[in-house]
Amino acid sequence: MSGAHGVLATVRGIALVGLEPHPVLIECTRASGLPGLALVGLPDTAVREAGERVKAALQRSGFSWPQERLVVNLAPADLPKAGTSFDLPLAVAVLVATGQAPAAAAEGIWACGEVGLDGSVRPVAGLLPVAAGARRFGARCLLVPDAAAPEAALVDGVSVVPVRDLAEVAAVLRGEQSARSARPAAIGPPSVGPDLADVRGQPVARRALELAAAGGHHLLLSGPPGCGKTMLAHRLRGLLPPLDVAAAMEVAAVHSLAGERPPDAALSLAPPLREPHHSVSAAGLIGGGSGVPRPGELALAHRGILVLDELLETPRFVLDALRQPLERGEVVITRARARVRYPARVLLVAATNPCPCGHLGNPTRACTCRPDRVERYRSRLSGPLLDRLDLQVELRPVDRDQLTGPPDGESTAAVAARVRDARAAAVDRWGPGALAATASPVQLRATCRPTVLRRLATDLERLGASARGFDRCLRVARTAADLDGAALIDVEHVEEAVAYRLPTVLTAV
Repeated sequence: MSGAHGVLATVRGIALVGLEPHPVLIECTRASGLPGLALVGLPDTAVREAGERVKAALQRSGFSWPQERLVVNLAPADLPKAGTSFDLPLAVAVLVATGQAPAAAAEGIWACGEVGLDGSVRPVAGLLPVAAGARRFGARCLLVPDAAAPEAALVDGVSVVPVRDLAEVAAVLRGEQSARSARPAAIGPPSVGPDLADVRGQPVARRALELAAAGGHHLLLSGPPGCGKTMLAHRLRGLLPPLDVAAAMEVAAVHSLAGERPPDAALSLAPPLREPHHSVSAAGLIGGGSGVPRPGELALAHRGILVLDELLETPRFVLDALRQPLERGEVVITRARARVRYPARVLLVAATNPCPCGHLGNPTRACTCRPDRVERYRSRLSGPLLDRLDLQVELRPVDRDQLTGPPDGESTAAVAARVRDARAAAVDRWGPGALAATASPVQLRATCRPTVLRRLATDLERLGASARGFDRCLRVARTAADLDGAALIDVEHVEEAVAYRLPTVLTAV
């Protein structure tokens, strides 16, 4: 389209608000006034600085910069734009507006990438959700940095064109060079982790690990230092089945947005495992930061395991921030200018000492903590959060014979096979992706006799458990039944589930 001041160039890009893509139209035209670049449309500092980067990059790449005023509009103007991903579409728009690239060639072009002062095109965070957004909005082709093309090419249905620098961009637009095709990143091999057979003793905790993996139940391990809490938590990952490609893409999108995924990395089918330090802030755990909130450790553990070691060393307000996301399976962060959602369907494994010195209830070593210190320490774990931990296990020190004798437990492979069978039974019963931890109360009750339900209610009433505790015990009982290959929940499954709710040294008043 031409006007009194020349061509109005239009190129499209993507603005991410969390993982949600929004189409952005980059409009560039010449205007009367002093030479320079006016960038409007609610850009942040990084986007405003793009003008200087693009100008220097174009000049060093052999292109001219007009001695006129260029006006660039990022529409819609009320949508915040952040980051350096608009450098490449801005450079394409300037080339077209100044007649150095044909306008017809830019029609239907979407672009994403940072431009260096030498004209090179560099990867940016979040390219995977950008490519998914471009497909959704009907992009003809997407120009991306050459180094990040394998990541973008994981998204089917959009033509990904890798470019090394602005000279290649112009050559492709002019038809002087054929657009190269991008090969998607490979799918990585299954990860091999530590073996469950390495753990000596702790049969109850081993069984709890199996239940957690089979049904997606949150797990609390408490006990004195050195009894195997962390060792057990790290072996849970090997019991989980590999992710399917769609789930792996979800995980990769979150990691790409957080800048934690190398752009040329293989697509991993292994469930993620995140283990933040107990000094993590609420924003670091849940997500946040200035501008558009970034994903935290909870979202980065989506479809995997979140290990919180030294649980009671973490401030209470940080732990309580987990309550709603654990229930919903997603994080919702609301700020004045943005409201974002991140998926957060995780398996939480918490490990803690029962008191500050760690030896409360230890039969081999006396506790040295004053009662008031123990009470303050326990108070960091609120009742509502504890109620959401389906499996609560108290570990004891391993004796000498178990440490020096032969392995006394099953291997990861043997337990993982039972976990796969139990998950397959849940899928056959309720549909794809179903787990006992996410099934509805109606679905659960349909697999349990009324007499068994009354038995569960009676047992939990004696313990003073809540209605949520009843529901969660029923879920654990359903998983126990699946591991046994039983179609209906029986009394022994309910009794096992209730046993994981019995008061321990940590929870006793």
